[in-house]
Amino acid sequence: MFLAKSKQLKTSLAQYVKRRNGVPLGGKGALREMLYRSLGAGSFQDFWKFWNPIWSYYLAKYSFLPLKKIFPVWLSIILTFAISGALHDLAIVLLTQKLSFIITIWFSIMGAVLVSLSRLKITYTTFPLVIRGLINLGLILLSYGIAKLLLIAVDG
Repeated sequence: MFLAKSKQLKTSLAQYVKRRNGVPLGGKGALREMLYRSLGAGSFQDFWKFWNPIWSYYLAKYSFLPLKKIFPVWLSIILTFAISGALHDLAIVLLTQKLSFIITIWFSIMGAVLVSLSRLKITYTTFPLVIRGLINLGLILLSYGIAKLLLIAVDG
């Protein structure tokens, strides 16, 4: 999802997925490669480069790149995460008929974490694969915990 240096998305979905996963769109082993590459990424920014490339392609094309024309890159990233979260929340609302904002808040926090760690140039590429996976999962879970705490604080 993090395409800060690209001005526009010139590749097709199939090319994008192949570049991210190393496996053709729908190809055998695509899920395994996505999980291996994303969880084993040496930075939170790189985690998102590999996570769910089909969703990332459309978020980049219809959210990040248009937002980047109006806002700074860092804000466009956070807003793109918020939009992704809102779309996930919308699916929950449609399925449960209950209003939900948890994923929007959670994803917004993950966007802010990504921007912060990227600006601070924090990487963990030298750590073993398992540790990188735990760090990436830990950042996701920490973001979720913060989102839950924020909702508890607001709800009183």
